[in-house]
Amino acid sequence: MNDVSRREASAYPFQSLFVPFPFVCFSLALGTDVAFWQTGDLMWQNFSAWLLFAGLVAGGLALLAGLIDLLRARTRPLRPSFLAIILFVVMLVLAFVNSLVHAGDGWTAVVPYGLLLSAVTFAVSLMAVTASTGKYARLAWRV
Repeated sequence: MNDVSRREASAYPFQSLFVPFPFVCFSLALGTDVAFWQTGDLMWQNFSAWLLFAGLVAGGLALLAGLIDLLRARTRPLRPSFLAIILFVVMLVLAFVNSLVHAGDGWTAVVPYGLLLSAVTFAVSLMAVTASTGKYARLAWRV
């Protein structure tokens, strides 16, 4: 590997490794909540709880990686906007509250508040993705 490609690889933000996981987990949690609402099968409630937990762990790792990226000068052009960061944190807070709601037993752990929180978390995640993609669309792809 030559110096140019090594230098370009060092400019890759660490947060990009972890940020997609919470979005996927929280989207799937909404799907499993809808499945629980329609079927009443407790398996879907367990899936939702585990997806929320996995998304929160990955989101915490993404925040830690983002703090590391703040200290790296090479990742400056790829840093997300302040709005995207705030929306990501709001999404994690909503998912944490949703996880607490899902910790209950049976139907009331998901319907109606768990399902509503999953839908709001999903909507905030879409806003966070929209806020963060504007900056990346203006930058050239790094290969």
